[in-house]
Amino acid sequence: MSHKKRTSKVLLTSLVYSFLLVMALSCNKDDDPALPPDGETPPTGTPMSSGDLPRFTVRTNGGVIVDEPKVNAELSIVKNNTVLFEGPIGIEFRGATSQGFDKKSYGFETWDTSGQDIDVALLGFPEEEDWILNGPYSDKSLVRNHLIYELAREMGNYASRTELVELNINDSYQGIYVFMEKLKRDKNRIDVSKLNPDENTGEDLTGGYVLKIDKLSGSDLGQSYTAANSFESQILPPDNGMGQTIKYLYEYPDAEDITPKQKTYISEYIFQFETALASDTFADPQTGYANYIDVDSFIDFFLLNELSNNVDGYRLSTYMHKDKAGKLAMGPIWDFNLAFGNADYCSGGETNVWAYKFNERCNFDFWLVPFWWERLLEDPAFVSRLKDRWNSLRGNTLSNNNITAKIDGFIARMQDAGAIDENFNTWGVLGVYVWPNNFVGDTYDQEANYLKTWIDDRAEWLDTAINELQ
Repeated sequence: MSHKKRTSKVLLTSLVYSFLLVMALSCNKDDDPALPPDGETPPTGTPMSSGDLPRFTVRTNGGVIVDEPKVNAELSIVKNNTVLFEGPIGIEFRGATSQGFDKKSYGFETWDTSGQDIDVALLGFPEEEDWILNGPYSDKSLVRNHLIYELAREMGNYASRTELVELNINDSYQGIYVFMEKLKRDKNRIDVSKLNPDENTGEDLTGGYVLKIDKLSGSDLGQSYTAANSFESQILPPDNGMGQTIKYLYEYPDAEDITPKQKTYISEYIFQFETALASDTFADPQTGYANYIDVDSFIDFFLLNELSNNVDGYRLSTYMHKDKAGKLAMGPIWDFNLAFGNADYCSGGETNVWAYKFNERCNFDFWLVPFWWERLLEDPAFVSRLKDRWNSLRGNTLSNNNITAKIDGFIARMQDAGAIDENFNTWGVLGVYVWPNNFVGDTYDQEANYLKTWIDDRAEWLDTAINELQ
C-alpha cells in the first residue's frame, strides 16, 4: 500500500520518541556524504560493513523517526566495502510492546525520487517495497527470529526471508538487526490470489484472503476491535477466565479495502470450519474439519510453535490465509523473539509444557488460544500425521545437530565481523534483566549456550510427549 494512503495520526508515545530524537539530532546536522555507484569502494567516512555482515546506513537529513507516518530518509547498504544499494526510503518505528525498548525496530518502504513506492530486490530477496529492520533487544542471542524462519523455510513453508545486518542511523551505531520481509500478499511472499474490490461473486470471491489473530495496529482503522476491522469467533476459547473471544483481523484485503461481501464470505468460511471442528462428526474426512483446512500447514505451524514453546503462539502474531478455491492454511509464522525460553511468564521459559495449553496457565490474559488445537488433537488421524511429521523432521531439519549448526553459523558470522561486541557495547543489556527474560546471562556465550541447551531439552521432551499422544 502506498505511503500516501497511510494515516498521519501519531500516537502519544511517538511524541516522546520525537522529542528525544530531536535533541539527539540537533547535535549533528551535517550533509550526507555522496555515495559512489554500485560496486565501487565507498569514500572515506562512509560506514563500512563489518566482515560479511551487510551494513545498513540510514540518514534522515534532520527528519525525526516516529511511529507514524514514515519520514523521508536515504538508505545505503554496504557489504565487504561494496555498495549494494543506495536510494530514498520512508522509515518509521514498528512493533507494539517492543516500542518500549531502547533499541527500536523499524519498518521502511523503498521509494523513488518523487516519494512513490518502488519495488527493489534488496540483498538478493525478491523485489518488493515493504521491509523490516527488527532489533533484537530482549532476545540477547540475537538470532531467535532468524533461526525459526530458516527452519520453517527448510520445512517447505514460506517464512519471511531474513539476514543478519548492522544498522547505523544518522552516524549513530544501532547494533545487530534482522533484516526481513514484511508479511504481505505477494507472489514471492504470501502467495494467494489478488482479490479486487469488484470480485464479489462466484469463484472470484473465494480468495485470496489473509487473516490474523493479533493485537491491533495502526492499519486496523481504530483503537478497538470493530466490525470494520475484524470478526469474532462464535466459539469461546477453552478455559477462558472472563469470557474472552477470538477476533480475526482482516489483513488482506485490509480493513480499508475489503468489501462487505468479501467480509461475509471469509467470516462464514471460518464459521463453517469451526462448526465442523466442534461437531460430533468433526473427524469425518469428508464432512468434518479436513474439508476446510490444509491439514499439513496446521501440523507444521503446530510443530514450530511447540518446538519453541512460543508464549505468543496461536494467540498473537498468528497468520492464516486462503487462496482462491482453496482451503484455509496456517502461516506464515511470525514474531518469535519471546520464544525458545525467553519469557518468564505463563511457563514461557519451561521445556516441558505444551504451548497450545496456554489458556490453562493464564486464562485471564486478554488474548487466548482458540479451541482449534485442543480439538484437532482429539482426532487420531491428525495425531498420526503429526507424529509422522515430527519423527521425520527430527531426522533432518529439526535434528539437534542441524539446529545447533545453524546457531553456531550465525554466531560465527557475527563474531567474525566483531558485531557482537559492538552490539552489546551499544546496548549494555548483558547481565541485566530485560522484560521478559527467563534467563539472564552475564556474557553472550552464556546466552547462546542457554538457547542451544534449551532447544535440546525441549526437543527431547517433545520426542516423548508427541509420540505419547493418543
